[in-house]
Amino acid sequence: MEQITPDIANPVLLSMLEHYSYCPRQCALIHREQTYDENVYTLKGNDVHQRVDQSGSALVKGIRTEYSVPLWSESLGMIGKADAVEFHGETPFPVEYKHGTPRQGRHADLQLCGQAICMEEMMNTPVPAGAVYHYSSRQRREVKFTPALRERMGTAVAATRRIMESETLPAAPADARCKNCSLIESCLPYVVSDPEQNRRHQKRLFTPFTIQEQRSGS
Repeated sequence: MEQITPDIANPVLLSMLEHYSYCPRQCALIHREQTYDENVYTLKGNDVHQRVDQSGSALVKGIRTEYSVPLWSESLGMIGKADAVEFHGETPFPVEYKHGTPRQGRHADLQLCGQAICMEEMMNTPVPAGAVYHYSSRQRREVKFTPALRERMGTAVAATRRIMESETLPAAPADARCKNCSLIESCLPYVVSDPEQNRRHQKRLFTPFTIQEQRSGS
């Protein structure tokens, strides 16, 4: 495939769709604030993507596969790439590689659907389905690009664009998602999600000490 990308102003990256689906605040921290911390999960994910990030092609059992394929949609202002695109006859079939189990990977469906819409626009052909390959479990989960999923994807594109234009961060969820998030130290979800605790910290921070109090505390 010819690797030429258009000049799209203020594009939404396809990877933003998965981050937004998992947590809007995480999406803002990574893509707007340029905050990115590593943990064991991100390192494993990076290792998986390094295996497929080299452009090239392969032909196995009559199915041609292109790797690291640039994608874009001028109509939606999206840009990114597909880990792999299989061609079943003339029909493109995007495949996204992820670390983790199928149960954890539903957030990738929006990213995969965004890839499909890009390919439909670029190639002028329907893309009805794709797959997420979960490297750790060696399981491949097919994803149908239903009208409902396409609508969710369009809503996510609009929401991520608003996040990028906003001057404030989305609220912190402070729930089970935060435990395994690499950005927990930058996000501080359990601090910022408690306004009363914030007020107590601010009051302590800006309350002046007398000389006698400072001496007694030393």
